[in-house]
Amino acid sequence: MAEYAQNYKVLILTWLSLTLVTVTASHCVMAVTPSTPLLSFLERLQETAFETFAHSNFDPKTYVDMPLKSALTVTEDAFQKLPRNANGSVPVEDLKRFIEAYFEGAGDDLVYRDPQDFVPEPEGFLPKVNQPQVRAWALQVHSLWKNLSRKISGAVKAQPDLHTLLPLPGSVVIPGSRFREVYYWDSYWVIRGLLASKMHDTAKAIVTNLISLIDKYGFVLNGARAYYTNRSQPPLLSAMIYEIYNSTGDLELVKRSLPALLKEYEFWNSDIHKLTILDAQGCTHTLNRYYAKWDKPRPESSIMDKASASNFSSVSEKQQFYRELASAAESGWDFSTRWMRNPPNFTTLATTSVIPVDLNAFLLGMELNIALFAKVTGDNSTAERFLENSDLRKKAMDSIFWNANKKQWLDYWLSSTCEEVHVWKNEHQNQNVFASNFVPLWMKPFYSDTSLVSSVVESLKTSGLLRDAGVATSLTDSGQQW
Repeated sequence: MAEYAQNYKVLILTWLSLTLVTVTASHCVMAVTPSTPLLSFLERLQETAFETFAHSNFDPKTYVDMPLKSALTVTEDAFQKLPRNANGSVPVEDLKRFIEAYFEGAGDDLVYRDPQDFVPEPEGFLPKVNQPQVRAWALQVHSLWKNLSRKISGAVKAQPDLHTLLPLPGSVVIPGSRFREVYYWDSYWVIRGLLASKMHDTAKAIVTNLISLIDKYGFVLNGARAYYTNRSQPPLLSAMIYEIYNSTGDLELVKRSLPALLKEYEFWNSDIHKLTILDAQGCTHTLNRYYAKWDKPRPESSIMDKASASNFSSVSEKQQFYRELASAAESGWDFSTRWMRNPPNFTTLATTSVIPVDLNAFLLGMELNIALFAKVTGDNSTAERFLENSDLRKKAMDSIFWNANKKQWLDYWLSSTCEEVHVWKNEHQNQNVFASNFVPLWMKPFYSDTSLVSSVVESLKTSGLLRDAGVATSLTDSGQQW
């Protein structure tokens, strides 16, 4: 009997240890999105081009954006046969001929589209702007929509394996310059501008494209490229839909969007993004963080990422650094001192150890928008659930982020990312000033409190962030600004 009891005790302890490992694994996640053969090859091409063409304005992104003219196996075979110098580089003229023979130009798989809802001066355009010079400038900005409007080439849909550009169903508006594809949170600002320009159809097409990414990947990608499938960006799709609905009353768009928004909400509340924290009063709260599913150099910046990671000796340290890089890119704040444990030391990026104010403010807005959309489409139970979720997040933000002395909401640093429940400590609030500290001011549960607004606005005025050219993101130069 004693032997049976001892064996039973061993079994119980073994079960508990396995349970602990499982729980720990769920809170110290190492999820990774697999790469593709095309991306792996393009990274090798990028590295060879850097060795061959090395010059100060080398842009690694160019080489992962170029479409192949022939099958990958044919292109790889020709690449392997290129003559090599002792240092591994290819003679300049040989590499130039290879690229010309086997690749289209970066961005050639997007073609110009004349937006049908564009007119030189829309009726009711910026009605409060009367000053002639300002109005002329605004119309010049408005005219840029024609320059930035594109559609995906038919070749992308016909042979997707030759492109890193992802096929999208609708017309697109690109940021411009080296950014030749749709980006997630850029699209929010694009849509606000399109609505001011009365280009409602173009705005709706952007939303349709982002929904198609949720349908395929379960979330909106950082951008519409194969190398962005490992991360998202600040979740502003619901805000885009709200702005369009507010301008047009398009209930069909809301009905079509709601299932995708619910799916995106699940993504942001999966184990890798969700954290539990115990506050000073002993209450538990759930908040969210940025966390990319990636532990390798970003293909669009592989050369630079490897150079930065050379400061680390072990493979695991490099992998963690790559994850922090990609997670900072997911935040849209790449690469602010906000994510550095010892700023401005770039190699101390620790994005996944930060519970960020802005992400949780955006998710609060998402919860409120979903509640509204569910209500106007007759889904009252979903509306009630998301109103409850928003109330819980508001309480969590008050408890974890709010700093009464500074009159700001402050990011919270985690001491470890592997704990099941994190215990709040006052000294873990990031006391530095960032523009993100004020993002909650744009969410209704906060801006409806007039006394709070008054104190926060005064804090913003004295923060040092307000400059002649606009609002600075921080008070520290990270050395990473372009």
